[in-house]
Amino acid sequence: MTGGPWGGCGRAQNEDMSALLRRTKKKPADRVVTLIGKPGCHLCEDARLVVGAVCEETGASWVEKDITRDEALYKEYWEQIPVVLVDGEQHTFWRVDPDRLRRALGA
Repeated sequence: MTGGPWGGCGRAQNEDMSALLRRTKKKPADRVVTLIGKPGCHLCEDARLVVGAVCEETGASWVEKDITRDEALYKEYWEQIPVVLVDGEQHTFWRVDPDRLRRALGA
């Protein structure tokens, strides 16, 4: 049997998959960053500055959500705020590293 247990998974197929992944990678302008926090949170203020600057620089859009106005967000994230999501997936919490966020956005 060649090509492993999947019958022919060789270099050509891996190259095809790599090309597919490169084509489907989102541009920063197509990404959405969500900052989850609450009023009066000093770490949230710091995160807001970083998220705003990185999104302005990369062209990504961003939204802010207040956990005090959303019970589901409160239950999930109250111990971690501020929380940053990229395209709905948790990216980080507490402190936002601008370089790491740029990389996550593909910039």
